[in-house]
Amino acid sequence: MSLSDELKELRRARRQAENRLHRLSALGEQLHAEHARVRRSLDEVRGFLDLAPRARDTLEELSTTLFGRILDEVEANLTHAIREILGQDRVVVTEREVKSNRLQIHFMIRNQGREDEIEDIMTGQGGSVCNILSVGLRLIALSQLPRESHRPFLVLDEQDCWLKPGLIPKFMKLIQEIAARLELQLLVISHHPLDLFAGSADRIFELVPDREAGARIERVK
Repeated sequence: MSLSDELKELRRARRQAENRLHRLSALGEQLHAEHARVRRSLDEVRGFLDLAPRARDTLEELSTTLFGRILDEVEANLTHAIREILGQDRVVVTEREVKSNRLQIHFMIRNQGREDEIEDIMTGQGGSVCNILSVGLRLIALSQLPRESHRPFLVLDEQDCWLKPGLIPKFMKLIQEIAARLELQLLVISHHPLDLFAGSADRIFELVPDREAGARIERVK
């Protein structure tokens, strides 16, 4: 190979090397920019992760405070129901605690003047307290549901089973007033005498035994 040919080969190799250098430089700049972008994204994620526990605690505190206000109203409404129906100076209270990041609520009954005496709502007054509170809570829960996806309709199946007959008219009058105020429709099923519902129910139907059909429905009111 002549000297001239060697020079041409060297120039060609030099151009190839320069072109490769330019490509590698461009690739290096691209990777550098990508690395900077990834670092910024990583810093944002780390910042979010650092903020997440504080945000969670703040949201839990806000939700607990907000739900606490709702519970205060629930306590007042249920206390009113107990006093109106049973005619006793009792107070419905709640114990609230957070376990496993969830608010847990326990309902209790206390007598005015004897706040240290706590009554089990499941057995108090032979079950009548539980009757009243469970209806109240169902009405409250139903009233909070969105109307566009839930019908304002509630069935109470023998919800007065533990109440004394003399308390039934008060019980029915109160839930009828609440249902009207909340614009809810109630279907009440009971084994108590029909006359106990005459003052509160808009319609009364009686299920009468029938030998052929087994039972028939008669409208009483």
